[in-house]
Amino acid sequence: MNTSLPYHEPGIVTILIQTSFIFILNIVNSILDHTLYCGLLGQVLVGIAWGTPGANWISIHTEEVVVQLGYIGLILLVYEGGLSTSFKSLKANFLLSIAVAITGITLPIALSFSLQGLAGASPLQAFAAGAALCSTSLGTTFTILSTSGLAATRLGVVLSSAAMMDDIVGLVMVQVISNLGGSATTIAPATIIRPILVSLAFAAIVPFACRFVVRPATLLCNQHRECHPAGMTQRVLCLKHTAFIIHSAVLLALVTGASYAGTSNLFAAYIAGAVVSWWDDELPHPSHGGRTKIAADPAPRENQTTLLEPTMLQQRTQQSTPAQPLQLTTGAQIYAAYFYQPVARVLKPFFFASIGFSIPISRLFASRILWRGIVYTIIMTIAKMVCGLWLVRIPWSAFVPSKLRAFKLKSKFPSLPHLWGKREKTTTPPAASTPVAQSPQRATSPSVPPTPPKPLSLYPPAILSLAMVARGEIGFLVSALAESKGVFSPTSLPQDYPTDIFLITTLAIFLCTLVSPLCVGLLVRRVKRLEGRRERGATSVLGVWGVE
Repeated sequence: MNTSLPYHEPGIVTILIQTSFIFILNIVNSILDHTLYCGLLGQVLVGIAWGTPGANWISIHTEEVVVQLGYIGLILLVYEGGLSTSFKSLKANFLLSIAVAITGITLPIALSFSLQGLAGASPLQAFAAGAALCSTSLGTTFTILSTSGLAATRLGVVLSSAAMMDDIVGLVMVQVISNLGGSATTIAPATIIRPILVSLAFAAIVPFACRFVVRPATLLCNQHRECHPAGMTQRVLCLKHTAFIIHSAVLLALVTGASYAGTSNLFAAYIAGAVVSWWDDELPHPSHGGRTKIAADPAPRENQTTLLEPTMLQQRTQQSTPAQPLQLTTGAQIYAAYFYQPVARVLKPFFFASIGFSIPISRLFASRILWRGIVYTIIMTIAKMVCGLWLVRIPWSAFVPSKLRAFKLKSKFPSLPHLWGKREKTTTPPAASTPVAQSPQRATSPSVPPTPPKPLSLYPPAILSLAMVARGEIGFLVSALAESKGVFSPTSLPQDYPTDIFLITTLAIFLCTLVSPLCVGLLVRRVKRLEGRRERGATSVLGVWGVE
């Protein structure tokens, strides 16, 4: 038995293949991101070409390493999404996110029973296929949001939180499918209930701990730092390295705890990012005191002990001496300094390439599989696109009889930002004949918030619905698990011979994952073009959904 790994210099062919793999992943991503905002689509195709489904240039051991590193990139990508979470928007749109998530879960499962007539599937096989296609790809979702610049908007909050809920249900489906195959004849209640309860426990216990443990501890630490501005605690906590260690410890602790407890570690990564974001935004932090010399601030402001605004940070960084630099320690700044480059250049491309590794592309284009897979893809696309109806504005006044409108009942049916949302509380609006832009009092008064602009046409619901179409890691996992457990193959078939149901399901997941970012990219490109016209006086494109 070897006690160590013998060192062997890699051959020039291996070096060329692996370096070209990394270079092409980044080149294709850059080109597609700048043109169509869907660089991840090219990375999936590169994974197919370089990996086992295509030219098989990369060895199976290298593919396994790429899969493992890519999943780390996915965790950090979801963590970044948590860092950009706006708790105000999350609270305001929580019920809407639940409605979108439930719609995106139930409809794909219900419509998957069409496989009974389409491919001769049994009810159990149709349910397993629907379970694979009920989730939404978190990696694709957060990549689309970060690339398009919609991560912090109201639309981005609804999309990310709904996709997160779908991921939790996808994890439950993994446990259910694992018990459907083999010798199991019944499903233990704990199989379904445990992941749900653990996820709810994380969602409840973590905010409780933040409110009653982290907040008091932070305030006590702040008092000590203010009393000892030149002490060791102040100097250590002002370092970027300290913030990096604390943030990384929070991320690892929650991910590890979630994995052992039986829930999604991606859900835990999102919570970790949200906790760091809450800690930065909601709690006061003493300034860096003696570490920074400020020349042009003779009268300290009342909120000088809180986190500095980005513009003030930039000014004070320029005014600080080289020997005493101002440290930037918020979650977003630490992520940009330590995580962004390796995630963007290596880990995230590896994740999307690893999706390409798992697609049996050569078997998907058999005639009996291709047309059934395309039809099933259309059905599953429609099932997720229904989610966008929750954002469609309904002119409720149109349903009121004309006689009732004379009694001014129209005011009881306000123009809603979505199908069932709440109207913002505003003061008496200007007359209908007076444009809002011509009301100087409304435009200049700081106490009267402006009325949120109405979105133009159906761009917000279209972006939401098409982004929800993307499946990914959970879908492939459920599909492969159902195949390996024999759910898709009631008859005994060779282990290396995939069943038609598995191939149809995999083709639908693959096509949905390809079509979604491409369509969203085209829509975002169109929206940005319209936003340019808006600066010249055109109507708002996203309206309330584009507000942070």
